Amino acid sequence: MNNLTALIRKGDKQFVALCPEIDVVSQGYTIEETMKNLKEAVELYIEEMGFPEDAKLEDTFIVKFNIETNGKTSTIVR
Repeated sequence: MNNLTALIRKGDKQFVALCPEIDVVSQGYTIEETMKNLKEAVELYIEEMGFPEDAKLEDTFIVKFNIETNGKTSTIVR
């Protein structure tokens, strides 16, 4: 059994979940439904593609950080 990571964000109408180790995404109307759908999507991915050899599970870190925004960067990017 492999432990994988799920990153979940609240969208406008649904939650969206990403498994960053294998780059699989799914969604649902509740967190529970979203996780169920993500697990199913990951299982299907692994069934079809195999477990990626380059998925370094022990090297995955979830880190939050702050940035300062300024007007120059926003205008250049847009």
